Amino acid sequence: MELYTMLREFADSWMLLFLFSFFVLVVLWVMRPGATRNYRDTADIPFRYEDAPAGDANQKEA
Repeated sequence: MELYTMLREFADSWMLLFLFSFFVLVVLWVMRPGATRNYRDTADIPFRYEDAPAGDANQKEA
């Protein structure tokens, strides 16, 4: 059996199954309970300062 044929059969069967399982596990890990709190905090970073950007309040006028 040629190397190409053997690798092609492996990719068509076991690697496809492995990658699909990995994809499902990643989706389940992202959707796990409690993860939403962390993602929400990270997503709200740009909106924490309503009046001015973070650096403007601490800068001295020259």
